[in-house]
Amino acid sequence: MKMKFIVASVLAAAASLSAQAGTLGDGNLSISGFGTVAAAKTNTDDVKFVRYNQAEGVGDSPRLGLDTNLGLQASYQATPDLSATVQVLSRKSTSQQFTTELTWAFLKYKLNDETSVRLGRTVIPAFLISDYQNVGYANTMMRPPIELYGQEPLESVDGADVNWQHSFGDTNVTVQGVVGKSSGKLFVAAGGTGSVTHYDAPVYGFAVTAEHGPITVRAAHLRAKVEVNDFVLLNGLTDNLTKFGFGQLANDMTTKGGKHMSFTEIGATLDWKNIVGQAEYAQRRAQDAVYVPQTNAWYVMGGYRFGKVLPYYAHAHYNGANQKITAPALPAALAVPVAAFLTSASQSSDLVGVRWDFAKSLALKVQYDRVNPTSKSGSLVYGPAVYNKKVNVIAAGVDFVF
Repeated sequence: MKMKFIVASVLAAAASLSAQAGTLGDGNLSISGFGTVAAAKTNTDDVKFVRYNQAEGVGDSPRLGLDTNLGLQASYQATPDLSATVQVLSRKSTSQQFTTELTWAFLKYKLNDETSVRLGRTVIPAFLISDYQNVGYANTMMRPPIELYGQEPLESVDGADVNWQHSFGDTNVTVQGVVGKSSGKLFVAAGGTGSVTHYDAPVYGFAVTAEHGPITVRAAHLRAKVEVNDFVLLNGLTDNLTKFGFGQLANDMTTKGGKHMSFTEIGATLDWKNIVGQAEYAQRRAQDAVYVPQTNAWYVMGGYRFGKVLPYYAHAHYNGANQKITAPALPAALAVPVAAFLTSASQSSDLVGVRWDFAKSLALKVQYDRVNPTSKSGSLVYGPAVYNKKVNVIAAGVDFVF
């Protein structure tokens, strides 16, 4: 009954707001939205499968929370050069309940035909599909591969960005620079369970995109000083390390006071005739000693369109790179938890799916993931500290825009 109620509520809201959008969209004010209603389950209840920065996940019973969301966006064109945009998104993230958050809220000023400035809250341009990663209808796959998108969970930044666009013959180039501060909640899967922490992170970086015919190529680099002071499990460990004379290791591992991290990404998309392709590679690196593992991640996806039906396949993988910290000889009571923090998880997935655009602004998707955690428990949560059995995930849902 609860699942049916949520589905009905989301669809009713979508229908009502779609009608309003048609009325208000004729003038300077326009309202639009997007959403997904989807259910997912796995073949086991020993662990839970989650999206990036998500607390609940799914087990062997169908649930709506993994992929279901509803986003609403309002834009107002005050003058030919000045506009304002606000977007809110309801979904399950670090809470086990559906919550609504402000994902976009900015003023945009057009300096000239090629350059614009935005002030306020924008999405961090970390990924190939950062601007629309939560819009299921705009993506081929049911969800972005967690193997790559889980490596940089900071989504929005409060500050300023500058966008410059220029055409070089048939190639359109966009350069985006961003600076500001990202704050929010992070779900940290540690200790076989998980906890919600709060972070603050000054962020700056850039992204460069080149579009030529059916091909889009993109590269991005971001740097942040991530500070988390309320990670109870880590704080308890570092307190014990200090107590027993390992203060330097404690200072190296902690995120108190902030630690410098970087994220570098390259990616490309292809939409040529009936062939669809997408791929990304990324590296997470630590400039300071910190417990957060350095990682390499990538995925590649390919599909072929048969009319309105698009079957696709993807493979994704992430693993640890060199650790910034070398732990000294420790008593067993400290060595085990320290190793658990400093050992990077790793995981690979194979997924197959099909997208059917069965009506205007509506797409049905069915996707099967075969998840293989190869170190620790991969990205799986609420299970044993070490879990290396393959997990099957099946999901089906409808994406819509209005």
